[in-house]
Amino acid sequence: MQLNFKQIGESGKPMIILHGVFGLLDNWLGISKTIADHGYRVFLVDQRNHGRSPHQEPLAFPAFAEDLREFIAEHQLEKPVLVGHSMGGKTIMEYAVTYPGTYDALVVVDIGPKAYPIHHARILQGLNAIPIDKIESRTQADEILSEYEPILSVRQFLLKNLYRKDEGGFGWRFNLALLTKDMSNVGAEIKSESRIETPTLFVRGGKSTYILDDDLEGIQDIFSNARLETIADAGHWVQAEQPREFVTVLFKFLDEVI
Repeated sequence: MQLNFKQIGESGKPMIILHGVFGLLDNWLGISKTIADHGYRVFLVDQRNHGRSPHQEPLAFPAFAEDLREFIAEHQLEKPVLVGHSMGGKTIMEYAVTYPGTYDALVVVDIGPKAYPIHHARILQGLNAIPIDKIESRTQADEILSEYEPILSVRQFLLKNLYRKDEGGFGWRFNLALLTKDMSNVGAEIKSESRIETPTLFVRGGKSTYILDDDLEGIQDIFSNARLETIADAGHWVQAEQPREFVTVLFKFLDEVI
């Protein structure tokens, strides 16, 4: 699958960054420039059914991991650093256990390998309530979505995916129909029959409940060389809420292991 991407930086160690569910590569644009200035060649990638990448079944981590393998091969990237937030973090974990030894380090942001229950049902209801073929402005879409999601920043994040089509009207960058049907797959457990020894950093937000203290043992059962860092005053979108603290933690880890 030909995934849409943007490259930031012309030289240095390759790094691939994957967004979370409902996201797109633009979510990481600002912080990627700081990372590139630190000596990395950063590839921001739209995962399948998101952004400008193809909308195609299945919505499942083995397919996401195979997409990533193809991307690495196509661009001839030698042992890249893999960074993933939320769903993107699940993708790089699936890739790691499927293709061990093909990457130099993993950075998993605010997600663990355990299974997570569906918790986006209300958002999906709101997105599906927007008459995409009839609305005339983003304001109209936001008014409808606000009945289902009261937090403005969350609505703004979601509505970044709303775009004007060339032929007129609006469309979604993500595959809303498939996300609605198969959202349970986004919380699937990542399993491995062997332990992964590659240096791995798990970063969680201090206000987030995605990675609990009790989860560390389960993480290290798979990723034996894993460490966990907590960034205070950050929720699930750690890199967006506390970007300076995030890159400090990121560079400290990478400078030690690369």
